[in-house]
Amino acid sequence: MKWQGKIINWNDDRGFGFVKPNGGGDRAFVHIKSFISRSHRPVNGDVIVYEIIRDKNNRNKAVNIRFAKDLTKLKNRKVSNNGSKFGFVFILCFFIVILVSTITKKLPIFVVGIYVVVSLITFIIYALDKSAAQSGSWRTKENSLHLLSLIGGWPGAYFAQNKLRHKSSKQEFKIVYRLTVLINLGFLFWLYTEKGKGFLNNINL
Repeated sequence: MKWQGKIINWNDDRGFGFVKPNGGGDRAFVHIKSFISRSHRPVNGDVIVYEIIRDKNNRNKAVNIRFAKDLTKLKNRKVSNNGSKFGFVFILCFFIVILVSTITKKLPIFVVGIYVVVSLITFIIYALDKSAAQSGSWRTKENSLHLLSLIGGWPGAYFAQNKLRHKSSKQEFKIVYRLTVLINLGFLFWLYTEKGKGFLNNINL
């Protein structure tokens, strides 16, 4: 059974203390070696998740201990990784569709070229912007990043956000980014219509 509680009476020199369970109950002995993993040294007030066993003196002892914050980060990371896998599969399917469309003459080859080239440029600009953020140099405007996504660089932007961990935690930015993806896909879908085909034919001329 998992318990959650706060560390009390922690003696860092000796590496032990006690945990008081949330909601009341008997405290349990906590030893630094009973942590499965930890992001920092325990201090009084840290919230931990643990299991309880009885030691040889029949006292409560906390084992399999993790910091509650670490568990939350781990869960969020798993959710993020699942989302990343879906995104990668979506982009792979997207490029397969437009490649097949090119082979079957439904789209001209330059459409694929635009997505590939602009995505590479977008990824590079994201990388430069992250480097600038770390060094305090001149930054690329977010509107410019969104414009690149809008004109076909959204696959590159997605890889940059997930691989470089840049702009991936700003919810407002991600909302606008998703909107640019939808608009771009809507325009691509329009290219399959009669009007869209006429537009492409005029460009080819």
